[in-house]
Amino acid sequence: MGQKQQKDLGGNSVIIRLEIRGDRMNFGLVANIVSSLGGDIIAIDTIHIGNDSSIRDMTVNVADATAVILITDAIGKIPGIRVVNTSDRTFLLHLGGKIEVTPKVTIQNRDDLSRVYTPDVARVCAAIQEDPIKAFSLTIKRNTVAVISDGTAVLGLGNIGSRAAMPVMEGKAMLFKQFAGVDAFPICLDTVDTEEIIRTVKAISPAFGGINLEDIASPRCFEIEERLREELDIPVFHDDQHGTAVVTYAGLINALKVAGKSLSEATVVVCGIGAAGVAISKILLSAGVMELIGVDKEGILVQGEDYANPIKTSYAGYTNPNRRTGTLRDAIKGADVFIGVSAGGMLIREDVMEMASQPIVFAMANPHPEILPGDIDDIVAVAATGRSDYPNQINNVLCFPGIFRAALDCRASAINEEMKLAASEAIASVIADDKLSKHYIVPSVFDQSVVERIRDRVIRAAIDSGVARRIPKEYR
Repeated sequence: MGQKQQKDLGGNSVIIRLEIRGDRMNFGLVANIVSSLGGDIIAIDTIHIGNDSSIRDMTVNVADATAVILITDAIGKIPGIRVVNTSDRTFLLHLGGKIEVTPKVTIQNRDDLSRVYTPDVARVCAAIQEDPIKAFSLTIKRNTVAVISDGTAVLGLGNIGSRAAMPVMEGKAMLFKQFAGVDAFPICLDTVDTEEIIRTVKAISPAFGGINLEDIASPRCFEIEERLREELDIPVFHDDQHGTAVVTYAGLINALKVAGKSLSEATVVVCGIGAAGVAISKILLSAGVMELIGVDKEGILVQGEDYANPIKTSYAGYTNPNRRTGTLRDAIKGADVFIGVSAGGMLIREDVMEMASQPIVFAMANPHPEILPGDIDDIVAVAATGRSDYPNQINNVLCFPGIFRAALDCRASAINEEMKLAASEAIASVIADDKLSKHYIVPSVFDQSVVERIRDRVIRAAIDSGVARRIPKEYR
């Protein structure tokens, strides 16, 4: 990875191992050098003390890889100090991967061995052969999701390939487990062929209770998800589309309360008609938005135009009811809500000033928002981004653990629109109306009640809409 890419990804924490001669140690000089070159020492640990020298690990926060090089070069020139090596703490965390498989029972003797494997396991296999639905209760299918990607649209990185995408998918699997107790396994496919991806996912599906598609480029992601939804009897959820849509709608529910506006009367502009933009638009229309305008590179999408991308042609057919035309600037005039899933710098302050009073701006392009919240904080009712360093982060982590927890617990055959709307309403409900403010419209991803509320409302929606194949005892 080049230095510029690392800088774009934000700050890093590195461990610099130093060998220091005991009679010439000067940590004050080291600290001054680190600080002057943009670093921040957060810890110093003694690893070994000898007769003539000591080994110490110095943990330093730095802005980018360039600062690390400058700091280590400068420290290495101090008499009596030698830089042994430098370790990036993020890389250290990833050594050997971030997840593992552990057994739920211990094999301690021959009897245990015969029960988990041969010969007694044959009776369990026969029971599933006779009644395939028992796979949900007698195998890991009951609680396991496949996190599947081809690495063609990794957030902030783009098309990096299947191997490079694995750390992201491992991280996703960790979040499933930590937040919702769902066992998830990362599977990165070394193909970008639509038919091959569909065929492969179908072939491995017997082992899983759900499929989470991740970071697959548009427009292929639409066909892959649609086909798999039709051809599999387990939930298929493309998180980049629907996870983003669910959390965006949840945030908008509360943002509208802060602004004193209603969903049905609000004019909404969606900028960036890719996977996320299409899904956001669909969930908002399902929720009751009457006037929604989509804007992409071609400008405002209008019914009757023949766009090169058939997804956009279809999209134009069910949006922009008043047939408005023009650019993003034309679309945003008088609008109540702007939702950006496009690119950084698309908006300027003057654009937002042309919106209706008490405007709502969700600038969710990553890593650079369409406009920085600080540039418009004094003129908006609410601003949100996809970043963690600003208030109101629209983060998919709020959605996918809970929605799959619910789908697995009620053995849903699909995750339908009713379940997605229920998930949005559940997330929004975590924050009481008297606690809402312009800087607090979505709960923390670490709020344990988020998964609990999503599970409850989504299971009820699955039962009511007829896709639940098992009714948990608390809902009978």
